[in-house]
Amino acid sequence: MKSKFNLKIAFTISCLAVVSILLANKFRKQRKRKQNISSCYLKSEEKPQQNFKRVLANNSYAPFKHLKLDENSSNLHPYESQIKAVLEKSKLEYEFSCGNMDMSMRDMYVWVDDESKLKGLAEVLSKERVFAVDTEQHSLRSFLGFTALIQISTRDEDYLVDTIAVHDIMGILGPVFANPDICKVFHGADNDVIWLQRDFHIYVVNLFDTAKACDVLSKPQRSLAYLLETYCGVTTNKLYQREDWRQRPLSVDMVEYARMDAHYLLYIADCLVSELKNQKNGNSASENSAGLDDKLYFVSEVNRRSNALCLQLFTKDLEASPGQSAASSIISRHLNDHGNSTNNSQFQDLVRRLCCWRDLMARMHDESLKYVLSDNAIVSLAENVPSTPTDICTTISQADIDIDLLNSNSTPRFPSSVVLSHLDDFPYLLQNEINSLDDIFQLILKKHLGPNGSCPFSLYNYSLLSKTNIKSSKRLASKENGYKFSKQVARKASRALFVQKFSCKSPVYHNCRIYANDGRLLCYCDRRKLEWYLQRDLAKLVDEDPPAIMLLFEPKGRPEDEGNDFYIQSKKNICVGCGEGNHYLRYRIIPSCYRIHFPEHLKSHRSHDIVLVCVDCHEKAHSSAERYKKKVALEFGIPLFVHKVVNSNEEQDVSGSSTSVMKLGDGVSPLELRTAAMALIRHGPRMPPQRREELEQVVRKYYGGRDISEEDLEKALLVGMSPHEKRRLRKKRGISLSNTSSKNIVSDKDINGNNGDSAFNKNEIYESENNSTSDIMEPSEADGPVHTNSDRAVFATCSSKLSLLGHGPHGKQVVDYLLKNHGESGIQEFCQRWRQVFVESINPRFLPGGWDVTHSGRREFGDFSVYNPANKVVAAAED
Repeated sequence: MKSKFNLKIAFTISCLAVVSILLANKFRKQRKRKQNISSCYLKSEEKPQQNFKRVLANNSYAPFKHLKLDENSSNLHPYESQIKAVLEKSKLEYEFSCGNMDMSMRDMYVWVDDESKLKGLAEVLSKERVFAVDTEQHSLRSFLGFTALIQISTRDEDYLVDTIAVHDIMGILGPVFANPDICKVFHGADNDVIWLQRDFHIYVVNLFDTAKACDVLSKPQRSLAYLLETYCGVTTNKLYQREDWRQRPLSVDMVEYARMDAHYLLYIADCLVSELKNQKNGNSASENSAGLDDKLYFVSEVNRRSNALCLQLFTKDLEASPGQSAASSIISRHLNDHGNSTNNSQFQDLVRRLCCWRDLMARMHDESLKYVLSDNAIVSLAENVPSTPTDICTTISQADIDIDLLNSNSTPRFPSSVVLSHLDDFPYLLQNEINSLDDIFQLILKKHLGPNGSCPFSLYNYSLLSKTNIKSSKRLASKENGYKFSKQVARKASRALFVQKFSCKSPVYHNCRIYANDGRLLCYCDRRKLEWYLQRDLAKLVDEDPPAIMLLFEPKGRPEDEGNDFYIQSKKNICVGCGEGNHYLRYRIIPSCYRIHFPEHLKSHRSHDIVLVCVDCHEKAHSSAERYKKKVALEFGIPLFVHKVVNSNEEQDVSGSSTSVMKLGDGVSPLELRTAAMALIRHGPRMPPQRREELEQVVRKYYGGRDISEEDLEKALLVGMSPHEKRRLRKKRGISLSNTSSKNIVSDKDINGNNGDSAFNKNEIYESENNSTSDIMEPSEADGPVHTNSDRAVFATCSSKLSLLGHGPHGKQVVDYLLKNHGESGIQEFCQRWRQVFVESINPRFLPGGWDVTHSGRREFGDFSVYNPANKVVAAAED
């Protein structure tokens, strides 16, 4: 009896231990799952498109904006006239392969993955008469999909363009693809044409589609695989089409497959054209409206069908409500398969909720609808209405298995990363009472992209907050808590996106060391500077981690001898104000409008006054600097802005006296002039005569009262325009700005009335590393005289444009005044004042060692320096 009793106790203890272990495992799994869904997976998963800085087709509900070459065009194709001109051609003027084809496809090809290679490719293609093109897309992990690779083949070479690496500069190829004198050969270009528009604003003009040739010839098949096998004796595995073309490097088999799609196209096109010319025309003379002979009729028909594809325009599929069309399709299929059910109303409501959630989540995370949640999973969730996270995952996994027709013994797959990251949305979707789909829309935007949203912003989802053109988004207020998307939300979103796009993507300070030939430390610098010395055999490597070199020549001076201890201190990659290390930008302590006019030896190789600051500290420092500029303007009596402009070509004696200025009348403000010119160019003939006369009078003031022409209006339009705006205008109107801008006066206040220095100046953001070589600025600009009359109206006359990025006339005149009256010591004292302004604005606690408000900036240039006056004289003589 006793042994039986002991056995029962042992058995009970064993059972309890097993149960405890099972419960512990279950608790651990639940805890791990909670940890996994606590934040969005995108914060730890890298996607190639997250690095794109130029996205033309975002995931918002706003329509796609096509390239506009003409300001007056609405939704017309930008190259419609050129395409129609090609369509009217009855004769194909190209020989594609010229009988020259490497059927073996040798191993050599060109991989294009940077700007220089892309420009080289554009130059090569511009000299070709024909070239073949194919594209590889990725759509599973992207909402709209994106082009991951472009294959281009000429008669002599194969090129693989890594569009992920050069995505933001693919516009370089735009002019080549739009050139009507170059024929582009595609196979099945229906999608390729609109994909190139969607991703890069590349529009194809003059296309020969081998698939259209197959249609005209009534081929039994029109696939590229069929053509390769028929004409080239080559077999291809089309399963590679579904490979993940985002991966880098590509496998050998994927490279071979990609090359094959374009390599043989020119030869295949020649074979098809030969057959088209030999095809007998069965149409009657009346049907052959073009009056072409048999040889040209079929070729002309392929040309017409091919180039008709070029007139297609990419458009987004817009819906009245997120996921509406998908929900209608799912409900319709389900009713056809299962008939009406007693729970039909609840089922349809749940399907609409889940489709709305899936649509928004796919746009936010830039994932395809299929990846986020399959149609089968939506039906299964709506039918079973699971309540726990485990049941939800099981339901989705089982539904996906059923789609793939796997047997019942298969191991259930986990749902997508989107579902796992946001499982806590489902109880609200499946269990709670929701009045309308509007509430779902508002809840998801608030929770995931709101001020404290769980999902990161990107170029793809940011516009969901500001460019939502669907009815449900016009009222972004939750009935439950009264939440509204205020300006604060948009500002926070803008800040996050700005940090992502423009903050330094890699460490600025590499803390490499340069030693003199006697072993004394000269400075810390970046790797690029070290490589410069090593490549010219001016130094030898003495240490590898971190890199250090020793010069093989006698340098000019020592930093400590010149009072520049700052340059022999290591520096941390953090904000000097608050110590923020996750993001930072370069900030110029001395504003560019002054520094650009300093003598060369006072501004070159000067990293002392370039510091790292975070976005918040940058904003404080910039605001303080703008206020101090106004004080400087008052102190020196030199206005910050040009308030009125006159044309110097109308009166040659307007160089200095107030009399000559007043002869030209009162002048006109840059903004008023530009607005009047724009209105007259756009709407002049349709304006009421009185209004047109008023605007013409404004422009006449600029030209000294004389009659004006259309050319004068075009030139007046450029006054006060930034370089970026001029580039846009050049593209839209085809104006030769190089000829006209030099004759106009450019104000230092832009069209919106903003100061020339933006809060986040790109010249500061993209400053060269450590500022050890030179300053990245606009091209050197010669500023003309500024005149002030008795009523303090400021006039500007010059023969070249003035700087728009920093009050050019003001900055130059301040620096000229200092040099004339105080010499270089005046410049040094001026710099010290600006350093003090910076220190008082953000109270920096993390400045590098050796940084000092009273830094002298004194320095001499060595024999090998490009800034040495002697070297400059030699360089000028060689030119």
